[in-house]
Amino acid sequence: QVMMVESGGGLVQAGGSLRLSCTASGRTFSSYVMGWFRQAPGKEREFVSYIGWSGGTTPTTYADSVKGRFTISRDDTKNTLLYLHMNNLKPEDTASYYCAARAYSGGRMMDPATYGHWGQGTQVTVSS
Repeated sequence: QVMMVESGGGLVQAGGSLRLSCTASGRTFSSYVMGWFRQAPGKEREFVSYIGWSGGTTPTTYADSVKGRFTISRDDTKNTLLYLHMNNLKPEDTASYYCAARAYSGGRMMDPATYGHWGQGTQVTVSS
């Protein structure tokens, strides 16, 4: 059974930091592209970042709104662990954050519709 479980969300003041984690299990995700998306109330789900597998050439990519503040990383030693280090958080970063996986690189990699596996989300709230 495929499972993707996020953790690490919470309430933080503006300028603070959080680290989100996602554990992906149930199949071998080590060759998958892994991504983070977020969705604020009343808004569409939006791309945050993706990272390719260690043996590929997919460049790690960030949304302009988080570039320089967020860092994505992964550990495929056992199950695939996906992380999102978030620094200098802003109130506009408030959203539910979701990890996602897609089996191939290329195409519309910032489009959430191209990801086949999703976690249940973790809430991040940044107070001003």
